[in-house]
Amino acid sequence: MNTTADRTVRLPDSPHNKRIARGQRLVDLIAYLLLMFATALGFSVALGGVVLLLATPASAAQSAETGFAEMKPADARQGTLLFRGDQVPSFAVPLLATEVDIQVSGPLAHTRVVQTFSNPSDAWYEGIYVFPLPENAAVNRLRMRIGQRVIEAEVQERAQAQATYRKARETGQRAALLEQERPNMFTTSVANIGPREQIVIELEYRQTLDYRQVEGTGRYSLRFPMVVGPRYIPGAGADDEEVGAVAAGASVLDALRISPPVVRPDEHLLNPVRIRVSLDAGVPIAEVRSPFHAVQVIRDGEQRRKITLSEGNTPANRDFELTWTLAAGSAPAATLFAEPGEDGRQYALLTLMPPAPFTTTARLPREVIFVIDTSGSMEGESIVQAREALAMALRRLDPADRFNVIEFNSDSRALFDSAQAASDGNIHHAVRWVERLRANGGTEMAGALKKALTGDASSDRVRQVIFLTDGAVGNEQELFALIQQRLGASRLFTVGIGSAPNSHFMRKAAETGRGSFTYIGKVDEVKARMSELFSRLEAPMLKNIEVRWPAGSTVEAWPAHIPDLYLGEPVVIAAALDIAVGKIEISGDAGDFRWTSTVSLGDANAGTGIGSLWARQKIDALMDRLNSGTPEDEVRAAVIPLAIEHQLMSRYTSFVAVDRTPARPADAALDGGAMPTKLPHGWNYEAVFGELPRGATDSRWHLLLGGIALLLSLALWVTLRRQPTNPSLAR
Repeated sequence: MNTTADRTVRLPDSPHNKRIARGQRLVDLIAYLLLMFATALGFSVALGGVVLLLATPASAAQSAETGFAEMKPADARQGTLLFRGDQVPSFAVPLLATEVDIQVSGPLAHTRVVQTFSNPSDAWYEGIYVFPLPENAAVNRLRMRIGQRVIEAEVQERAQAQATYRKARETGQRAALLEQERPNMFTTSVANIGPREQIVIELEYRQTLDYRQVEGTGRYSLRFPMVVGPRYIPGAGADDEEVGAVAAGASVLDALRISPPVVRPDEHLLNPVRIRVSLDAGVPIAEVRSPFHAVQVIRDGEQRRKITLSEGNTPANRDFELTWTLAAGSAPAATLFAEPGEDGRQYALLTLMPPAPFTTTARLPREVIFVIDTSGSMEGESIVQAREALAMALRRLDPADRFNVIEFNSDSRALFDSAQAASDGNIHHAVRWVERLRANGGTEMAGALKKALTGDASSDRVRQVIFLTDGAVGNEQELFALIQQRLGASRLFTVGIGSAPNSHFMRKAAETGRGSFTYIGKVDEVKARMSELFSRLEAPMLKNIEVRWPAGSTVEAWPAHIPDLYLGEPVVIAAALDIAVGKIEISGDAGDFRWTSTVSLGDANAGTGIGSLWARQKIDALMDRLNSGTPEDEVRAAVIPLAIEHQLMSRYTSFVAVDRTPARPADAALDGGAMPTKLPHGWNYEAVFGELPRGATDSRWHLLLGGIALLLSLALWVTLRRQPTNPSLAR
């Protein structure tokens, strides 16, 4: 006989009991949801702890060949600091502050950069800092200041300069070494910074400024780059994330040298930069603008201004740009500067603005190939700017044009199999496709260039390739050679996107591709800059440009062959002549007529540093021969004596300064290492280095395990839900 304890008691189905049952089920549901959340959270915390326990501390061994710390790809993924010395220090590296003074005279700028390395510790330190300069900078002076003592650096062949520096470092002498990694990327090494001591490094360079005429108004622009963005290195063994940027790749032998450590955005280590500009335009100025930094502008007459940062200094995380528009009617048609050289020659720099072409030639239909970078470094503001610029460019196409769009990151893919008519339907489809693009992965640029540059010639269409990217690559030389090999009848136009694009790559790629370079630093500039670019592309070019020098003169001028020019672009020539008088005649085909202009050497303005600018242009021309297969030994043999004669930085020459008096005691250890840099403004740290950059575990593995934890928790809840929790309420 069954007792009450042996059987389930079923209560009557009263409304009250139903409410009790529903309430109990709701309590059960809330309890299991909390269980599911707690299980997943606990699993994630435990996994994070394991990752932190297994993470290898940053370590580095000095490379005898490069003088930099050797780095494993796993270390590179972490974005950790690299140290060089006898011990890994307990804090990062010496502190750094930078002051920049720029003197502008017409189309020329003379800049002095002062880097102050401060050692706040009781140890002896070495600091290594990778930093950018303008891609056309002719670096011609370096000094090291220690208290009141000033040591002038000398130019030596690079290997010799490295040996001089290493010997001084090992013997306890204070020393500084300045090396060129790329035409726009340099490394300063400072050895034996004493306890509580400052060592000041001063470098100077000269450059020509960008000049364009927009709607008949002249506009100069000056850019001072302040941060080296992480560079993607193909073949570095990375997966589909941008972390390949800081690993040594087979195609880039100096990958470690161009990959400084990067601090996380929440680490407030700064390299504060103070900038002052003294501007003398030579003609009346209408407006001065700094699109990315707040500045104070003090007027000093019609043609002079003094510019400083409003906040005094700024973090080194984006390029500083200054533009000034000339007053209406005051834009010069030509500027000529000259300087006598110590070798008896006359150095001249000519900037000549052709007039707007008068032509009745019908506009040829175009085939326009748009290439957009969607790699991880473009995440954030950059991809927004790129999409905006590309959508605007697509909408400006003429119905007679044909077009295609190619996107690339770790791979590349085209919107269409081949170029299609610019019909309303195709344009609408392309714009919608572009709006859905997202940034992730590596910067495998070669595949996209191969798709865009087919080498084909077309007699009935002008073929233009518009390349939107931040240029965050380290294999520039390989890409320049590819452009030269496959260009054919195409013209390549680069559009630099973001706060700190690789301007060396962007400008040289456009030059190799016989096009031009446009820089867009923020979304607000997209409409104006893209409109200017398309106005140039839609206008006839100035072709077949010739220069006739004074009769009987011996001249060496660069560029040796002047490229075709687009509307608003000047002719810029640097020359060395054996005479200082006579006339220079320049001519070219502008549509249906032959344009000619004449400039007298006797009317030249006195300039300084013109010889350095000429030598820098010649060195650039010699380096370009590498792209066409000239042996590097032959190029090196031509560059080194030229650079030493003009006291210039180059790929094969470096500045080195040594204080002859030993300072560090023989028994004192030398610590130090690579100075960290900030990520360029607008870049996304996780998109470049991964979700957990301080550990070696891929963030997607974390997401997978977290998802499994959630599924297990859900399965547990379902299993328990099927069992009654209160027998008295079972139905």
